[in-house]
Amino acid sequence: MIEYFVAKRYLRSKHRLNFISIISIISTIGVTLGVAALIIVLSVFNGFGSLVTSMLINFDPHLRITSTEIKNNNFTEIKDFLEKSDLVESYSGYVEGKVILTNSKSMEILNIKGIAVDDEAGLKRLEDRVKSGEMDLNDEGNVGKIIISLPIAIRLSTKVTDTIYTTSAVQIKNSITRMSMPKTKAMIVSGIYEISNKEYALEYCFTSISSAQTLLNMNNQISGIEVNLYDLNNSEDFKAELLQKFPNDNLIINTWYDLHKDLYRVMLIERWAAYILLSLIIAVAAFNILSSLTMSVLEKKKDIGILRAIGTTKGSIKKIFMFEGILIGIIGTVLGIIIGLFICYLQINFNIYPLDASKYVIDTLPVQVKFSDIFAVALMSFILTFFASKYPANRALKTKVLDAIKWE
Repeated sequence: MIEYFVAKRYLRSKHRLNFISIISIISTIGVTLGVAALIIVLSVFNGFGSLVTSMLINFDPHLRITSTEIKNNNFTEIKDFLEKSDLVESYSGYVEGKVILTNSKSMEILNIKGIAVDDEAGLKRLEDRVKSGEMDLNDEGNVGKIIISLPIAIRLSTKVTDTIYTTSAVQIKNSITRMSMPKTKAMIVSGIYEISNKEYALEYCFTSISSAQTLLNMNNQISGIEVNLYDLNNSEDFKAELLQKFPNDNLIINTWYDLHKDLYRVMLIERWAAYILLSLIIAVAAFNILSSLTMSVLEKKKDIGILRAIGTTKGSIKKIFMFEGILIGIIGTVLGIIIGLFICYLQINFNIYPLDASKYVIDTLPVQVKFSDIFAVALMSFILTFFASKYPANRALKTKVLDAIKWE
C-alpha cells in the first residue's frame, strides 16, 4: 500500500543525520534494549522458578491429604480411591507431630515425621539428601532410629550413632495432668541430611512411622496421606476430584504449590516488579518515538500539503505517520527479541555467567525461555509504540493545505 512505502521512505531517505533522525535511532535502540532486557530477565525468573520447583518436588509429595477429623475408615476409602486412580503413581500414610530432642548438651523443638517402610517415594526423597550415616529407620528393640538435619546436628553437638532422647507435646501434656515425669524415647541418630530448604533443615527430623506413632500416642492412626502423581501438572485437577469425591470427610488437601504458596507469591511479585520496571525502558523509547514523529510532522509539513493537494485522503496521511512509528517499534522489537534470545542461548549452552557453587546451590545462572513471555513482551512493545504514534498522526491531519504549499 502507498502509505507503507511513503512511511518507509521517510525512515530511509535521510540526506543528513539531523536531530529528528538521531531521536528515531535512539528510540529504536531503546525499544531494542527494553525488549532484550525483558526477555532475558523473565527467562532467568523462569529458570529460577523451575529450579525451585524441582528442588521442592524432590523433597515434597505432589499432594498431601489430611483431615480435621482423622478417622481410619475415611483414609481407607481414600486409599481405595487412590489405588484405582490411573493418575496416581504412589501414595503412603505418614505421621507428624511436635517433639523435643534432648541430649546432655542441648535441646531442640522440631516436627518429627514418621515414614512408612513401604513408602518408596518418601524414603527415596530422604535418602538422596542423607550425606552422613545411612538411610536406616528400622527400630532396634525399644530404641528407634532418627535422621536429623546438619544444622540441628550442629546445635545438638551430635553425630551419627549418638543417642538422643525424644518426648512429644502429647506426653508432656499427659505428664502434667498425671503429675509425673514425661516419658522419653531413646533414639539413635542413623543419618544426617542436608537440604537448602531452611524450613525442613531447621524444623524436621524423620523416623519410622511405628516409632512416631508410639512417641505421639497415635496407636495405629496416621496424620495423613502423601500422594505422587505421574504428571505434576495434574495436581490441581486431582485435588478438585478428591474434594468432590469425599465432600463430607473434612479433607484438607495441599498440592506442592499450596505447601509453598508464600514463596511462589513472593517470586510472582518480584517477576511483575521486574516486568514493570523494565517496561519503563520501552515506555521512554515510545515517548521518544512520539517526540520524533511530532517533529517529523512539522518538518514534512510541505510534503503533507502536496499530498493533500493531489487528492490524498486524511486517512492515508494518518496511516503514513502511524506506519512510521510502528516500523520503528517493529524494528526495535525484532532486534530486541533476537538479541535477548541470543544471550539466553549463550547462557544455556556456554554458561557465560557462572555462579560460585560454594556460595550458591547451583554453579550456573538458570535460564528457561518461554514463548508466552516473548509474545507478551512483543505485544506490550507494539501497543506502546502504536499509541505513541497516534498523537503525531492526528496532528498531521490538522495541517492546512494552503498554508503548507502557498510558497511552492
